[in-house]
Amino acid sequence: MISRNFKNVLVVSVGFLSLFTAYGGLQSLQSSLNAEQGMGVVSLSVIYASIILSSMFLPPIMIKNLGCKWTIVAGMACYVSYSFGNLYPGWYTLIPTSVILGLGGSPLWSAKCTYLTISGNAQAARDGKKGSDVINQYFGIFFFIFQSSAVWGNLMSSLIFQQDASVALIPEEQLQSCGAADCGLNITVNGTTTRPAQKLVQILVGCYIGVGVLAMLIVAVFLDNIDRDQSSQFRGNREPFCQTFLATFRLLKDWRLLTLIPLTMYSGFEQSFLSGEYTKNYVTCALGIHFVGYVMMCFGASNSLCSFLFGRLARYTGRAALFFLAALGNFACIIALMFWRPHPDDMVVFFVFPALWGMSDAIWQTQTNALYGILFPRDKEAAFANYRMWESLGFVIAFAYSTFICLEYKLYILLAVLLLTVITYPIVEYHEHKHPTLPVEEGSYLTNTKETTQKDERTIVCQTAM
Repeated sequence: MISRNFKNVLVVSVGFLSLFTAYGGLQSLQSSLNAEQGMGVVSLSVIYASIILSSMFLPPIMIKNLGCKWTIVAGMACYVSYSFGNLYPGWYTLIPTSVILGLGGSPLWSAKCTYLTISGNAQAARDGKKGSDVINQYFGIFFFIFQSSAVWGNLMSSLIFQQDASVALIPEEQLQSCGAADCGLNITVNGTTTRPAQKLVQILVGCYIGVGVLAMLIVAVFLDNIDRDQSSQFRGNREPFCQTFLATFRLLKDWRLLTLIPLTMYSGFEQSFLSGEYTKNYVTCALGIHFVGYVMMCFGASNSLCSFLFGRLARYTGRAALFFLAALGNFACIIALMFWRPHPDDMVVFFVFPALWGMSDAIWQTQTNALYGILFPRDKEAAFANYRMWESLGFVIAFAYSTFICLEYKLYILLAVLLLTVITYPIVEYHEHKHPTLPVEEGSYLTNTKETTQKDERTIVCQTAM
């Protein structure tokens, strides 16, 4: 029999798998599907700008009032709205739904991270294990299931779009402008980036809406409301709004969080590069838009398997070794992309890059999320809100200059942020090694909740300091 905490981790993971089967597929296609006037990447910039705004105040307010479960459900509803906006894409549909998605994005991810951290610490306390080990394992399981969404979402898009033969027409002169050989700003809706038939687009988006609604139902029906009592207590004894509003910014007084900003922003830079630049300037340019799904499936499969693997390996290798491996993988890919000239004859190479990128991204995602949960166990909502805010800033900057800066310079910027990350992250890791943060289950948490846990072993009390 699996534990109640493990069951909840599986429910959250499957819910996010279903939700991001839709959103992940749409995000991968935006730079190619809605390329006119850069509408697709602009909508992505608006999404992450809205996430930054919501990170400033919404996560603590929503989590403490609604609890993690219903915050996740509400955030999922915001993501589904973006799929509706893509049924008839235009400035008047994409931008408003992008804002709605962004406002729900930060509470959604903060609630998920808080939920997994609570579950990991509670299970560790029951099993007598180290909290950080169980948290790492839970995040690894989550990202193993979640990252496979890239496989299913992109498989749907490729199978549907390949029915339109016109998207596979690749003029030879188009190949001369693919990759970093050309500036990359002249790849428009001509040639290989011809938009598929509207009927096919609507069929795909309709499927995405269906799996998004399914995600909401899975979480609403099957996920335990583990912090219900704490939410009710908070509603009955509210903190002043300004105090809750400033919770995210108060944590910036901690130098460790400030030092982690380059690492967190790089996560946004590297994800946006693959979904926005690689798919458009390499895959769509040289192979056609119907190949975007297949290539991103390779990324998703690699990401999913490596998330599970590294979540378990972390206890033996430590975070630092894994972060070094991720940095090395991205560094090698960036240098290679500067010189590679994509051509349909190099079919295997198109899949090698996303596979390596998926391996590195698996480490950035699992280990950075776990690191935030371990460093700030008593301020989880504010810590994960900061994580989403700074990661989203990386997305916003990358998508904002996407239509203005040549691809070669985008690679230089990505490399610069990576090198800054390699310099700043070890400082925090060294300090944590010398002065480990006391997990909540080893402090007052056990004392305060021991009696409650004995009354009902099925009830899990949220450790978050209110």
